[in-house]
Amino acid sequence: MEMIVAAACCSVLVSILLKYLKNKGFDVLQMIAWNYLSASFLCFYWFKTDITHVSWKYTPWWLIIILGVVLPSIFLCLAKSLQLAGIIKTEIAQRLAVILSLLAAYVLFGEKFSQLKLIGVVFGAVAILCIIIGQASEKSAKSLNFKSALFLSTVWVGYAAVDILLKYSSNLGLQFAVTLNLAFITAFIISIIYLAITQPNWQPKNIAMGLILGGLNFANIALYIKAHMIFKDTPSIVFAGMNILVVVLGVLSGVVLFKERLKAYTWIGLICGIVAVLFLARAMM
Repeated sequence: MEMIVAAACCSVLVSILLKYLKNKGFDVLQMIAWNYLSASFLCFYWFKTDITHVSWKYTPWWLIIILGVVLPSIFLCLAKSLQLAGIIKTEIAQRLAVILSLLAAYVLFGEKFSQLKLIGVVFGAVAILCIIIGQASEKSAKSLNFKSALFLSTVWVGYAAVDILLKYSSNLGLQFAVTLNLAFITAFIISIIYLAITQPNWQPKNIAMGLILGGLNFANIALYIKAHMIFKDTPSIVFAGMNILVVVLGVLSGVVLFKERLKAYTWIGLICGIVAVLFLARAMM
């Protein structure tokens, strides 16, 4: 259980850092780019990946390139969502991306849906709608409402897309660690090229915080995988524990650290999200 708690804490810390550092004038794009450098090194040493013997012929480079583009793009959308919609709504939207992943598992991979899974998907969809409607109904500029709802939706869909792509890579028989490592490296190269063109002046503070961010980002993934290895016969424990903890910790950090207020729709979304996770966890037992 310690692994699940640690993974959840790392996930929420990434969101807290992104929101805090953005408010302090740090450049999000530069931090995101350098985050993938430390993440790739840590992935290499943690999983002991053998990149030197990767088959150039049989490796689906299209998948790695897509992940290399999607990963930093979603990270940027996460940062924008944190800025516009707040940490509470963003964390809930991020965690409920699993709803879309389950639908993809049913449509693309032929997984059977039980009644409990169907109920969980319905509650999850209601939760997302409540969060987006709640954000759009708050008293602020119309452009801000549209942007915040847009980035919330992008985080929801984007994290599900990453999950689906990683599941697809495992179905092809690839080693997860090698795929993840190459995706991190690709994301770093693409991000650096983009920065070199658009922002030639890099600040050491952004590089340093980006490397720290990458450590937390990778720790979240590594600890989550380790938890699945420990509870290999009961994955529902990891699934339910991780999602509920991140949502609860995200809500607490938003209220305590950033003085965010919970609107009625957000409360409904939060409750529906937790109910959805509980139903899905029960269905996986």
